[in-house]
Order: sequence, then structure tokens, then C-alpha cells
Amino acid sequence: MSKELIRLKDVTMKFDGETVLDNVNIYFNDKEFLTLLGPSGCGKTTLLRIIGGFQTPTEGDVFFDGVRINDVPPHKRQVNTVFQKYALFPHLNVYDNVAFGLRIPKEAEGGTDKSGKREKVRLSREEIDSRVREMLEVVSLKGFEHRSISSLSGGQQQRVAIARALVNRPKVLLLDEPLGALDMRLRKDMQQELKRIQQRLGITFINVTHDQEEALAMSDTVVVINEGVIQQIGTPEDIYNEPKNAFVADFIGESNIVDGIMREDKVVEIFNRRFACLDSGFAKDEPVDVVIRPEDVDIVSESEGQLRGVVTSVTFKGVHYDTIVDFYGFKWLIQTTDYCPVDSHIGIRIDPDGIHVMKKSRYSGMFGDYSSYSEEYDEINDPTLLDVEEAEGRDNEE
Repeated sequence: MSKELIRLKDVTMKFDGETVLDNVNIYFNDKEFLTLLGPSGCGKTTLLRIIGGFQTPTEGDVFFDGVRINDVPPHKRQVNTVFQKYALFPHLNVYDNVAFGLRIPKEAEGGTDKSGKREKVRLSREEIDSRVREMLEVVSLKGFEHRSISSLSGGQQQRVAIARALVNRPKVLLLDEPLGALDMRLRKDMQQELKRIQQRLGITFINVTHDQEEALAMSDTVVVINEGVIQQIGTPEDIYNEPKNAFVADFIGESNIVDGIMREDKVVEIFNRRFACLDSGFAKDEPVDVVIRPEDVDIVSESEGQLRGVVTSVTFKGVHYDTIVDFYGFKWLIQTTDYCPVDSHIGIRIDPDGIHVMKKSRYSGMFGDYSSYSEEYDEINDPTLLDVEEAEGRDNEE
């Protein structure tokens, strides 16, 4: 079982009377790769700075290994930070950038000098050299010791910054949007590199990003934040497949979010048509939000569809088509390898595990293409599961 390393208890942060973090309670485990994910201004960087000691919370407490550290300055915490702007010294080469912090005398754990101050100790030249070369090997920069910083690529500069932060052997590495300055290809490469480094060293990484793909690719745990409030904590799979509310569903990946009614356990009604699902525990006839991911929708012929619509837009994405389908005024995104031309009439089918039901929240109606039941669907007065042929016959008679 993972050991708890950091805990924030009832943490609130205000700037000029404005609440940036609102009563945050969260803990971080040892040897975990955790990502704080949310839109710009949601409070994730402020949370990171509180952990690092750069800011003191207005209310609440921060604990490290069970000890309250609110008043402990950054340089005395077992935490180091890599910022988006790496702040490398351009006049120093790679080796000297990494060695810089090791050459600063540190207060000894034990006795004091004659004036009562803690004695300061220096690492030997041999110890510094050993640790610098070890860390450069960890970040795959062995042989780059004498390179100038200006000669390095963006990814190499980032690795130097990581090596400089890790050479002091912290228990936690904080990463503030570390991949934001890199191009897409390099960013994907560095996602794997950061995960490899974290697993090799076996220390806690806490990463801040607004990039959902980055969070899902690297993390053991994802914390979704909005407006200073934690919306959901879970594994990448849980966050994506089981979002807690419409904000999380919309922010993590593409989502079709529609109004529904939970008629009974494992049966939800959308557009006056009942669908089998895997969700239970809701009240009978409770209004709910329903999330259907674009990749979980199968396009079929009209006669085989649970719902029928008209294609309004098709965009080729390489491995699939982004197909927009209008269901009587309500537009869905469907990601499919099947090409359906604009204005074609199609049906769709959704398996029970492709439907996720959520409680209504303050975010209901803010995301997705919410719409009221149309007259066409109101005509279907027998909303039984998959009963399409009867409805079509009735439509033809009319």
C-alpha cells in the first residue's frame, strides 16, 4: 500500500479578497506521478506553489510526512520545482548548471558553531562530480557535460532543468507546465521521458497542466480542478470513463452530453427512447446528465438505428472521421472510420457500456449540445428498448 507523503487540509487561498482555492482537501502518495489538471486560472499552479513553499495559504494546513510545514521556507523543504521557463544559467555549461545547487553550502543536521549558528558543510568535489554524472545519465544527457545551454534543443534544456532539480535528491519534484514550450512531437516524446525518469528514481512527481492528453498519458492519478474546487480525483481511466459531472466530461476528451431521465436501474431515457446502460443507484425518473463519447457510437443504417439523424459535417482526422450528425436539431460528434457523406441519413447504435449517467450538477446545461425533446421524438409514445421498426412503420403511416 502506498505511503501518504503530502496532505493539504482545508486549504483556502485568497488574493485581494478573491478566492483562488476553496477549502481544498487532498493527499499525495509517495512514489506517485500525479497531475493537477484544469483550465487556466483554476488554481492548479497556486496549489503547486503552496506545496513548494512559495506561497502560504490564507487558511488551512500543509503536512509533509505528517509534519506541518506552513512556515517552512522553500529551500528547507524536500521539494524542488521545474518551471515552464527553465531558468537555466546561459553563461554556464550543462555540467555547471546541474552542479550549481550542490556547490552551495548546506546547514548541517547536527551541531552549531561558536556563535550558536548551525554549521554549514560543503560536498566534496568527488561527491559533486559523481552525483552530476549520475543525474545526467538518468536524463539521457551523458556526454553533454561541456555543451553550452544555447546549443541545446528545447527538450534537452528541459532535461537539464530536471537534472538540476533532482541532483539534490528531493522527495518530491514539482513540474509547472514543463512541456508547454515544446512542439507537439517533442512534447509527446518528453511525456514518456518524464514517466521513465519518475519510475527509475521512484520519487513523487506532481505535474501541473491544462493538456488533458498529457495528463492521461503520464499520470498514475489525475486531479481535475475548476474555479479553485477539486471536481474529481482518480486514475486516468476512471476520469475518462466515469466522469463525475458535466465539467469533467467536457474537459477530458470529446463528449456528447445530453439530458436524460433515469427510468430505473440500468435504463436511461434519451429523446423519449430508452437505452440500456450499466448505471444504477439513481431515483426512479430522476433527471440526469448522460455522457456518450464520440468513439462509442456506431453508425448503422436507418432501419437498424436506435436513433436516426442527418450528417451535417465530415472532417478527416487521419485515423478516423469527425462526423457531426443532427438528430432533429441536436448535434452529436461521432468518431468513426466509416465515411458518411454530408446530407446522408444514418442510424446510430450505442452499447450499454458506451453510456455513462451522471448526477445533475451546477455544470448541467453548460457543456455539450443540450436540447429539449423535439416533436419528432415526442411522436414515439412507446419508448421501448431498440423498438425501431414499429416507430418507423408508424412514421410511414402518418
